[in-house]
Amino acid sequence: MQIRPTTDEDLDVFVDTVHAAFGLFPETPIEGGGLWWSALETDRCMLALTADGRPVGTAATHSFELTLPGETLVPAAGVTAVGVLPSHRRQGVLRAMMRHQLTGLRADGEFLSVLLASQAPIYGRFGYGPATYTAQLKVPRHQAALAVPRARGVTHAPANGSDNGSVEVLRRAECGEILEEVYDRYRRAQPGALSRPHRWWALRAGQPPISPAPRYVAVHRDTDGVPDGYASYSIESGTLTVDETIATDDAVFTALARFVLGHDLVSHVVFKHVPADHPLRWQFADFRAGEVSGAMDWLWVRLLDVPRALTARGWFTDGELVLDIDDPFLGEHDRYLLTIRDSKADCVPTDRKPDLSLDISDLGSVYLGGTAPSTLVRAGHIRAHRPGAATLADTLFRAERSPHCLHWF
Repeated sequence: MQIRPTTDEDLDVFVDTVHAAFGLFPETPIEGGGLWWSALETDRCMLALTADGRPVGTAATHSFELTLPGETLVPAAGVTAVGVLPSHRRQGVLRAMMRHQLTGLRADGEFLSVLLASQAPIYGRFGYGPATYTAQLKVPRHQAALAVPRARGVTHAPANGSDNGSVEVLRRAECGEILEEVYDRYRRAQPGALSRPHRWWALRAGQPPISPAPRYVAVHRDTDGVPDGYASYSIESGTLTVDETIATDDAVFTALARFVLGHDLVSHVVFKHVPADHPLRWQFADFRAGEVSGAMDWLWVRLLDVPRALTARGWFTDGELVLDIDDPFLGEHDRYLLTIRDSKADCVPTDRKPDLSLDISDLGSVYLGGTAPSTLVRAGHIRAHRPGAATLADTLFRAERSPHCLHWF
């Protein structure tokens, strides 16, 4: 079997192969873009070929920026379009492509890789761990009243926006630049968020509101008229579905939520991609108004260079841990002393006794602060070698707020 990078001339073969792997057919071309594969970077795609040159597998990576705790922006390879033809599954094709891809990324100087897993059991064995989580919140409109805040000095937003802002409804085609600018401001401050390169917006390659699918967009503006949030939505059979709500602060999110919850002629409002700890449920007068469903993992993280990754993110508590890390897929086993002082980390090899022993996939899960190390200790995945080690790890790895990713790729 041969694994090689693609060329521009290979794009049709690549697209046909990955669709065949999933039993799908390529969509009919849409004027103005909208094809998810139009955002692929040809030089970052690969084909697995049989000895006689037949394509049987595909994999690709996007060039993203990932926001780490501490509002640090770092490059991250977004793995996508991974597929093997049904006729060649369980013959080592996927494993060979993953090894080829990871070693290539590392050789190119990458230290983080991320993906969205089509099936949860697949990618843990390659060193990826679930690191952000999302859910859907469904609200019957007759139960959608928001409670009066109990904290002194906190007021509710009026129906047309926040206390000091406004909401305007636009069609998706009218506000592309606004969406791109607001999303970029949001993702730079949100741990776990990925960039959306300009070419994605220009090609309209992705899911709504990037794609050309018809949508209305509620755009929130501050007192100076500057857009600082939006909610992309559609209505079908009496249900208003919000694709994503992007807001630069909680007050803007509340104003947008109030707006869509007050929409006439709908029976339910569904918010997609709501973090598990989002305060919206607590804002309803009826706490049971919001029905949570579809809770699932979203972004999976894989560390390719542990010291670089750990020293790249921000930290909020001083302390030190000795981490014994096993990376069975790449055949590596290392022990590091992680020392944090004044929000900065130092990570060096050590022969000291470990505080925690963990798999590289477990480190990926805790890296962004969305999974507590103690949870994985209790699950039997991480071993704590001394009392208090898991508690200390929880404190050290926490983020300023829960990581969350909205971007689909």
